[in-house]
Amino acid sequence: MTPGTPAELFRSAAALDPARPFITFYDDATGERVELSFTSFENWVNKTANLIQDGLVAEPGQRICLLLPVHWQTLVWYLACWSAGVIAAPGLEPSAADHVITGPQSLAGSAGCPGERVLLSLRPLGLPSADPLPAGVLDYAIEVPGHGDRFAPIQPASPDATALEVDGQTWTNDPFRLTARGGRLHGRGATDMKGYLACCLAAVPEMVAGPLA
Repeated sequence: MTPGTPAELFRSAAALDPARPFITFYDDATGERVELSFTSFENWVNKTANLIQDGLVAEPGQRICLLLPVHWQTLVWYLACWSAGVIAAPGLEPSAADHVITGPQSLAGSAGCPGERVLLSLRPLGLPSADPLPAGVLDYAIEVPGHGDRFAPIQPASPDATALEVDGQTWTNDPFRLTARGGRLHGRGATDMKGYLACCLAAVPEMVAGPLA
């Protein structure tokens, strides 16, 4: 059966060689370097999906506002949201979200959320926050270890369900519609690592025909 959701696509890829590296993250500010295999990353995703389903009691279709920077744990949360069938909404106002997942810098701005608030300290090795948290805020590093390594959704996510909501973000054009402007193509997924290789191959005839320096 062809995978139909982001979580299914990941697990399909992981099944080919679970031990191979999946992501390597570098933090220039702290010097942190984290490399996770498919197996290790899936373990984080499963635990986080269980936290979403059992700890936050989030239901499919609910919106989780992600106030997170570029970080390996941010990717964990996106895939965990899609595993649990909830909508990842990075541009949503916290007051309009069912729950908020935040980093330290955006913690104060998450106070308007009517649901649960979870803090990611973003410290090296996934350590808990070094500072006391406001009342009602959960520390991800403390909450997630107690959840199961395997995830079974109560209601499996539908491939047709909304997975990502970008309302509230500023775009010069629709990110989900391929737009040609100024000789370039704009849109999410307009290119990837294979696009770069295709450009290099397309340039070979001109390089061969040109004079050698």
